[in-house]
Amino acid sequence: MTADFRVTLLGTGVPIPRPDRFGPSTLIEAGDHTILIDAGRGATMRLFQLGIPIGKIDALLLTHFHSDHTVGIPDLWLTGWLSSHFGNRQRPFSVIGPVGTARLMHHLEEAYARDIEIRVEDEKLAREHVAIAVEEFDEDSVVYKANDLRIIAFTVDHGDAIKPAYGYRIEYRGRVAVISGDTRYNANVLRYGEGADLLVHEVAMARPELLGEAYIQRIVNHHTSPQEAGRVFAQTQPKLAAFTHLVMLASDTVTAPTVDELIAATRETYAGPLEVGEDLMSFEIGETVIAGRTCV
Repeated sequence: MTADFRVTLLGTGVPIPRPDRFGPSTLIEAGDHTILIDAGRGATMRLFQLGIPIGKIDALLLTHFHSDHTVGIPDLWLTGWLSSHFGNRQRPFSVIGPVGTARLMHHLEEAYARDIEIRVEDEKLAREHVAIAVEEFDEDSVVYKANDLRIIAFTVDHGDAIKPAYGYRIEYRGRVAVISGDTRYNANVLRYGEGADLLVHEVAMARPELLGEAYIQRIVNHHTSPQEAGRVFAQTQPKLAAFTHLVMLASDTVTAPTVDELIAATRETYAGPLEVGEDLMSFEIGETVIAGRTCV
């Protein structure tokens, strides 16, 4: 029997425009609810591949304002408004995020004002369906609640200058999925990751010969190492741990670490169930958590 609680990694990549790993974005399907966490590059293309009309997304939740997590917003918002089977949104575009979200969305409205005016006149699209409804938060709190679905935002540490930054705990009918967001090793992930069926965590890794470079050190210091992520998994003991947003660093002369090396490094501190996320990998959350790969 298929579970009615599913998490799908739409994009597991970084700012580098790789065709195999699109920008960070995670789809949450819980009963009749369809939620997106972040909208990185290509999020709408992945939704199309899954056959999910982008006009049917109930809400977009943002973790932070780095461009690789937000560049897909105009596509999601505006294409979801069009009169087609993949668009046709019949309500305002709902965006929930930390303080700063309203400013972001206001300026996107200004940037695309002419497109909106043209389509209202030419295609007779309803202006109220391209409107944006923004809700902001500034502390750990419940930010979305509908029937049996509850989503809690919690603060994480993505670096001294990268604030605000949040993760999300998704609770549905006694099941829990936690998305770490971009973060260094952080006690709040341990707190909100407790009791999770699925814990999806970011990770960053570089070969030792690159760690002496200041540029590489700056990136690594904004993220969680495989060993640190393993400590998070070992302390929270999810039914299944998974990696997303794989920051696998390289240079012109030094190759990026492999997935096998990532797993081996994680195993230094964690021996439990583990998946290295791929685009369109999904997790059915029922009595057990079952990982699957979508063939498209």
